[in-house]
Amino acid sequence: MMRRRRWRGRPKKPRIIYFEAPSPITWIPIINGLPAQKAPPVVLEADEYTAYTLVYYHGLTQDEAAEKMGVSRGTLWRLLDNARRKIGYALENLAPIIINPPQTSTG
Repeated sequence: MMRRRRWRGRPKKPRIIYFEAPSPITWIPIINGLPAQKAPPVVLEADEYTAYTLVYYHGLTQDEAAEKMGVSRGTLWRLLDNARRKIGYALENLAPIIINPPQTSTG
């Protein structure tokens, strides 16, 4: 009997991530001093957060940021697109933003 793989497609390529936290970080919008949550939380993965900060906070070009993260420019563009959409949704809908720490792979 043949065993099937548990994942579909190619395994994820390792990425260089410039974000370290022991646990998820949560940003909660506040209105008049009270937490406002009008939508379910939005989860930013560590690689999306890293891509976003390298380009929009540190001012790197997409080529420079992709090289720093060890990914292709297309992959960096997809990470940025996902991060922008999630952050935009969270701001528009007053949703909390959760930034997950990087997953450590074992074995």
